[in-house]
Amino acid sequence: MTTPTISHRQLAQRAAELNGSVIDASTALLASQTHDIVKFAMGAPNDELIPTEEFGRLLGNSADGRFGYGASEGEDALIEQILDIQTSQGHRSSADRIVVTTGGMQGLDIAFKMLVDPGDTVVVECPTYTNGIGTALSYQANILEAPMDENGLVVEALPELVAASGKRPKAIYTIPNFQNPSGTTLSRERREQLLELAEEWDAYIVDDDPYGLLRFEGEQVPGFLELSPHNPRVIQVRTFSKILAPGLRVGWMDLDPSLREIAVNAKPAMDTCTSVPMQKMIADYLAEGGLDAHVSWLRSVYQQRKDAMIRALDERFGDDVVTTNPDGGFFLWVDLTGKYASVDAEDLFPLALRHGVAYIPGPAFTNSASQRHALRLCFATSSPERIREGVERLGTALDEYVEKNSGA
Repeated sequence: MTTPTISHRQLAQRAAELNGSVIDASTALLASQTHDIVKFAMGAPNDELIPTEEFGRLLGNSADGRFGYGASEGEDALIEQILDIQTSQGHRSSADRIVVTTGGMQGLDIAFKMLVDPGDTVVVECPTYTNGIGTALSYQANILEAPMDENGLVVEALPELVAASGKRPKAIYTIPNFQNPSGTTLSRERREQLLELAEEWDAYIVDDDPYGLLRFEGEQVPGFLELSPHNPRVIQVRTFSKILAPGLRVGWMDLDPSLREIAVNAKPAMDTCTSVPMQKMIADYLAEGGLDAHVSWLRSVYQQRKDAMIRALDERFGDDVVTTNPDGGFFLWVDLTGKYASVDAEDLFPLALRHGVAYIPGPAFTNSASQRHALRLCFATSSPERIREGVERLGTALDEYVEKNSGA
């Protein structure tokens, strides 16, 4: 019998753009290791920061309808609680703007599915969230990378970049608060400028903000929909992954009612509805009023862990690395300078893993494979003691890398 064969010519053109995620792949990679590893790679709270006892109790509630199909737009009880969260963030929304999604990633997928035709330009920050780039590419977008500085996306550079590309963008993808991976926050002035450019270009702003509730220092910056209420060009994507637990896979979109209908229509082809038991459990948890205290505690913990990482990096490396110092969120961005300026973060990774520390190399956060002398460290997952140990292991790996390569 002849062995069946397959021709990749029969696949859809978009298949070539389905590149997977370096970040998500690291979960399986780290699980396969048998030695102790300090995990600075995945952006997730560790188990001690998840209200597992409350979740277990609430999941035990077997009320009628808890395990059936739900409405594609989401459960009413959860939507009501989401509106309260939005109000607490300064944006008074309404039920006809909310779609519950299966994690923030589904929100991004729906947004780009609605907006992007093959060849359309999507402006992204460089560096930015790997899966954001990947989702836009899956709809055959043309990615236009824009620079970052300490105030977030350099919006002032966009007109020249867009003019040079020869095509106005269909969408601008931004992570405005405690950006992944840089940790920076987009300034109010630049948010206002971005709203003006979106209007000029007839473009949409895909506002991906998983970390906005996790500010532990500084003053809150108004969001796009606070600055421009009910602006139909703004599509908010939010998630419970960072403030409750990533495994819940529940998030939401807040968007103009005319777009909301399209977003709801997109969901049945993907999952029919977001997990009803998870939605109801989260709604019950929020209704009990536990979120404010939980998030307040998280902010305190994350500030301690960020400060511990900043101190450890300064003590171990001094001026040989340059790091961001975010006011919230999960991440530090580390530029390798001084005696480490020649280090390629991708090449370093296997050696660092052998020494028992994991991170995400800079090129993973670009479409151009740039940022080779940078890496992202997550401080949210590890205790201050483990952070110090991990930084020391990273230093050992860096010194060994430099010694080997200088000898060569």
